[in-house]
Amino acid sequence: MKIEKICTSLRRLAEDGAEVISRSEDVLVVSHIDADGLTAAGVICTALSRKGIDYTPLFFKQLDSRAIERIADAGSDLVIFTDLGSGMIQEISSFGIRAVIADHHRPGSAEIYRGIVHINPHLLGGDGATHISGSGTAFILANAMGRNEDLSALAVVGAVGDLQDLSSGRLVGLNRRIIEVGSRAGVLSFGPDLKLFGKQTRPVFKMLEYSTDPYIPGLSGDEEACISFLKEIGIRLGGERWRRWIDLDQDERARIVSALIRHGLRSGIPGFRLERLVGEVYTLSREREGTELRDASEFSTLLNATARYGHSRIGLDVCLGDRDRALEEARLLLSQHRQNLLNGIKLVKERGLVQLSHIQYFDAGEEILDTIVGIVAGMVFQIADRSKPILAFAATPDGMLKVSARGTQDLVRAGLDLSRAVSASANEVGGVGGGHSIAAGATIPPQSRDEFLSIIDRVIGEQMKSRGS
Repeated sequence: MKIEKICTSLRRLAEDGAEVISRSEDVLVVSHIDADGLTAAGVICTALSRKGIDYTPLFFKQLDSRAIERIADAGSDLVIFTDLGSGMIQEISSFGIRAVIADHHRPGSAEIYRGIVHINPHLLGGDGATHISGSGTAFILANAMGRNEDLSALAVVGAVGDLQDLSSGRLVGLNRRIIEVGSRAGVLSFGPDLKLFGKQTRPVFKMLEYSTDPYIPGLSGDEEACISFLKEIGIRLGGERWRRWIDLDQDERARIVSALIRHGLRSGIPGFRLERLVGEVYTLSREREGTELRDASEFSTLLNATARYGHSRIGLDVCLGDRDRALEEARLLLSQHRQNLLNGIKLVKERGLVQLSHIQYFDAGEEILDTIVGIVAGMVFQIADRSKPILAFAATPDGMLKVSARGTQDLVRAGLDLSRAVSASANEVGGVGGGHSIAAGATIPPQSRDEFLSIIDRVIGEQMKSRGS
């Protein structure tokens, strides 16, 4: 019942936003440089195009005072913020920007500001960390603008890109309503399947070799072992071309899943991690089979590969339907992205993690891009001690220090709130940060790293202690 009330209230806010948009002629669409931000922008830009409203897209790594000043200087009739904006609503208001904010991050203020329509589940008692993404909130706004049910597929890609299906093995909360809309519109299908990445595009042995969630000892990272594993259970690898997961029949798929579970148990993988092998997967029904765009997880990774390397416009063009030039350029960036992630994981394995009382961390300096260090942290976390959140540091091009923090649902249930911890700790050292209880980020002065670590270690310790007492 609570979900229904939140959904109804969000729709009302979205209708207010749609009314403001309908009276605008020149719109600036501001979004975040990740898969959720790109799909959110894609949803809104498509909806604007269908209404005949001119727009200009603009992407940011992080919204700070300098970014807001740049946005204000653009002089647009209206600014639509997607997948960001809530944390800086006071600053947006102080610059006199007329805005519609469609976000899912924890708001900096719940106040109502003149000239701003604020659409955010947190304002209504909802959960923006797992129940709806930035692209999902943008979809609710787009649906209030007209018949845009087909854009639900992009919203699901954004939610998967934001790992909102990770803890439950499926999308939950308001995301379920969006899935149902997509299914009825014929743009989305869903059901239980293996959750490993690459089912559409990778040979089966490569899909196993590159598995990091869960990391499978004896298989992950070992091509020969993966080939032997498949041959031992009677799986034919291919003839003229390697067989992918989508090329296998149901019996072959079942054999692989059963064998993976047996192998995992023998290797000492906890049962709760093995459960993540199978879950709900999301297929974009109108995309060509065997491409990255057919599977929500692969689509989101393709988008991350564009935005994280300064090519957000390429990712946006893919979201807007370009299946020629933009898609080919995105695939080239994806190849580079995969290699960079592997190099990043290798670097952290070689250096190891530094353990503090309540957190663990690594500092990549300039050896891992600040735009992907959070992804590397999340991947490393799968094979690290998960009893403490992980923090990652990387230098930014403008001389600051990027902080990415990742937790688990178990830690959140035990009291962890990374959004509050990262934001408060960053503020104390002259930085800015925020996010969700399970994942957050910040930018801080590089010389303040040790002070920041000391503060956040204490803050997180207090969070866990207060919940446990």
